[in-house]
Amino acid sequence: MKIGAYTLATPLALAPMAGITDKPFRQVCRSFGAAWTVSEMVSSDPNLQFRRKTRYRLDHTGEEGINVVQIAGSDPAQLAHAARFNVAQGAQVIDINMGCPAKKVCNVLAGSALLQNEALVRTILEAVVAAVEVPVTLKTRLGWDDEHRNILTIARMAEDAGIAALAVHGRTRTQMYRGEACYDLLLPLRQQSKLPLWVNGDLTSPHKAWQIYRQTGADGVMIGRAAQGQPWLFRDMSYFFQQGVLPEPLSVAEHAEVISRHIAAIHAFYGDFTGVRMARKHIGWYVSLLPEGEAFRRVINQVDNALIQRQQLDRFLDKQIMTLAVWPCHYRAVV
Repeated sequence: MKIGAYTLATPLALAPMAGITDKPFRQVCRSFGAAWTVSEMVSSDPNLQFRRKTRYRLDHTGEEGINVVQIAGSDPAQLAHAARFNVAQGAQVIDINMGCPAKKVCNVLAGSALLQNEALVRTILEAVVAAVEVPVTLKTRLGWDDEHRNILTIARMAEDAGIAALAVHGRTRTQMYRGEACYDLLLPLRQQSKLPLWVNGDLTSPHKAWQIYRQTGADGVMIGRAAQGQPWLFRDMSYFFQQGVLPEPLSVAEHAEVISRHIAAIHAFYGDFTGVRMARKHIGWYVSLLPEGEAFRRVINQVDNALIQRQQLDRFLDKQIMTLAVWPCHYRAVV
């Protein structure tokens, strides 16, 4: 898969997710084979560019791979300015968010709310592409609702505007994350458009990702929620795409080491106070399938000290190493 001047080693991408795809998580997913990772979305509002939260989201210091920054907003001039600002800060690719279904984003007519106004979509795409010399990509959905699934029109606009690649989540905005993702428009989109295409939504296993990848003719798959608590999913997908079978699983000790290093990286990145709080959700995802995992999650969520959080987590993981033969995994259980 080729995006501008960049050739990706695998067709696997990590979807941008607010509050989740920070530098520590991008790094761990990349280590398992995610060839394309996107920052959490940042607002195009220039008044918000220097907030502490935004600084964290734009921190790519020492990070390997392609620096992709996602911007969100509804004003073409502000989005163009945000693109230039982020390129000046080191962004190698700009991604435009037209897929976020969150109310606080859609209420300001950004994210997937833009899909209701095709003329504005066209103006935004043209303004951002014209503003920077780096590739500009687009993340979007099928449309606003089932009666207005206008992804084919949006894709045509994107190609005309010079967008370098397109990622499509197989739901409308009104679906949010309910029900099942639908891929029926992706094959016509593939046949209509020459843009590099990622398919996104409900790709929860290597088997399903491969099936949808082949079914839609997409160039790649973009993984979002399925990577939470199992970044090694990218390793299994990469192997399955090449060999048609799953690789041997990591040992329980190897899983524990990944988790411990990830939580330590969160603490180092955010500092102890914020790091403890950012780590809680990741710990909850990691332990969700483990024996007594839910009880442990409730206990560790009360811990406010980084050192104690790591000590309690390591003790819990050491117990898993001693008692488990294999790490629980839903998509391996059904093979």
